Amino acid sequence: MPNVTFHFEDETAVTVSAPKGSNLLAVARGANVVIDTPCSGNGVCGKCRVKLLSGQVRSPKSQHLSDEEYAAGWRLSCVSTVEEDVEVQVPDIASAFKSRMKIADLNSGKEIAIFEEARSAVEAAGMPMENTMELLPLSMSQPTLDDTMPDNERLAWAIRRATGIEQVRIPYTVLKTLPVVLRDSGFQVTCVVRRTDKSVFVYDVLPGSEKAVIGGLAIDIGTTSVAALLINMQTGEIISRASTGNGQIRYGADVINRIIESSKEGGLKKLQDAIIQETINPLVAQMCRSAHFPARHIYRMCVAANTTMNHLFAGVPADHLRMEPYIPAFFKTNALFASDLGLNIHPDAHIIIAPNVGSYVGGDITAGTLVSMVWNQPDYSLFIDLGTNGELVFGNSDFMMCCACSAGPAFEGGDISCGMRATDGAIEACTIDGNTMEPAFRVVGGQKPVGLCGSGIIDVIAELFRTGIINAKGKFVREGRRVSFDQHGNGSYILAFREEAGGPKDVEITTADIDSFIRAKGAIFSAIRTMLASLDFDVSMIERVYVAGGIGSGINMKNAVRIGMFPDIDLDKFHYIGNSSLTGAYCMLLSRAAERKTYELSRNMTYLELSTINSYMDEFVACCFLPHTDASLFPSL
Repeated sequence: MPNVTFHFEDETAVTVSAPKGSNLLAVARGANVVIDTPCSGNGVCGKCRVKLLSGQVRSPKSQHLSDEEYAAGWRLSCVSTVEEDVEVQVPDIASAFKSRMKIADLNSGKEIAIFEEARSAVEAAGMPMENTMELLPLSMSQPTLDDTMPDNERLAWAIRRATGIEQVRIPYTVLKTLPVVLRDSGFQVTCVVRRTDKSVFVYDVLPGSEKAVIGGLAIDIGTTSVAALLINMQTGEIISRASTGNGQIRYGADVINRIIESSKEGGLKKLQDAIIQETINPLVAQMCRSAHFPARHIYRMCVAANTTMNHLFAGVPADHLRMEPYIPAFFKTNALFASDLGLNIHPDAHIIIAPNVGSYVGGDITAGTLVSMVWNQPDYSLFIDLGTNGELVFGNSDFMMCCACSAGPAFEGGDISCGMRATDGAIEACTIDGNTMEPAFRVVGGQKPVGLCGSGIIDVIAELFRTGIINAKGKFVREGRRVSFDQHGNGSYILAFREEAGGPKDVEITTADIDSFIRAKGAIFSAIRTMLASLDFDVSMIERVYVAGGIGSGINMKNAVRIGMFPDIDLDKFHYIGNSSLTGAYCMLLSRAAERKTYELSRNMTYLELSTINSYMDEFVACCFLPHTDASLFPSL
């Protein structure tokens, strides 16, 4: 059986055995080696290239590889089969980041302020931060020969006396530890309970001397990345915050390829394991370690995600989402618990899922709409969530319409050769001198640059266009020290040479990167135009624009308008509100009223399926220029 060795640029390697004739990409996936596969190995994108270091694979010549590249050993892993021992180099590119990604701690003051501001706005709208979880101290008499009441009844009786509620539910997870805990604590305990008007559910019984905290977990599951908050359910304090890449990335950059992969034999389990076992559980473990917090003391969890991610997270078949009439298995469900999904938190922790609205507008948008306050004001507002799926809500306190478009992972650093999430080393803001073509930039963490996050990509492309280094098609038209061209005439702009960078290579943005981003921004602007037109509105009627997404510490709105991503309206109307999906999940977790309100908002949204609008594709094609083929739409530029 041949051995396959995958080498990475950090000089680590993974070696596995595979039967002769095995597909190289399948071998990589089986070994948890992430190779960039936006098309999920369908031979369409040409991104799954690896370089042969030794040995041979059977691999046909592809249109995605030049003669020079093929001669140099480059192969597409999706069409290559293993015939003998082989060693390959896996490129360290942006959307293959899961194999090398470190969990990022994102507890910055600015980000924490966003959560606090949203929480205050939700409270001001009449939704107090009150939930059904509480700590209940109890003191019980110890059993004797004259008092032989069993432990579970003794506990239930004490709870009834303390709460006045007759129905008490004690699950098996509590029952199996109850005798030891009661006796070790002298029958002086603290119970973690969920109280409603009719019943009390007991999550845990802890010694009265133990300092007890009710932990909660808010998670935003994005197609490209996952972000989480660990909080104190009683005070709302954020104990820890972190983010990482979505382990499903190796099955495709977009939801359609993920759905197709999940429909194959054993595929649904692979996709669910990728998000839970490979992504969420390690993320939670890291947060709990850093905060010295027991994961078992997380008793409640709220998930905000798009409709596809919700289905794959829950292990529910998602195939019907991509086929007409595009019907999901659920919009709302309260049937999930941690033990059902293999989550490494308290087994009886209830999983709240922010409700979906349509096949491509999910709980990330309903949660974001909650904290954007679009629904709570008379002015017409536009809410835009920038992610792999660009999702929009337009309306006011009288109505709301929503839609979604496939923007790709560019806003989160995917599909960009030097792209990365908004973590230490990411260029998040940039200007370029029009005469010297020299850049000046701000880097997250203040260190040497490693790559570009979403807000930095917007700035760089806007500046390249403003200074005439690229034209309206995104092609390089000026020459200079920082502009280089390959043998095919494709240009690139070097932001930081190797000796200036924090990594082993130049930080540069290429023609292909710019093309990817132009398509992403075009998807957003065409969706805005199409949705407004369906209501017989135009951009002049927009009073506020709320921009969300984990794109960086903020977006230069002028530059976003300059490249044609946002409409050309007064810049004072734009507001960046951070990761609103995570913020909404945080509020839903803390506030029962906010949870109910989010369900109400989802029922009141009108879902517009862009694929049914004939003019949408024409709008998209017109948007794939800088800023647009119709210059009259951007009069201020």
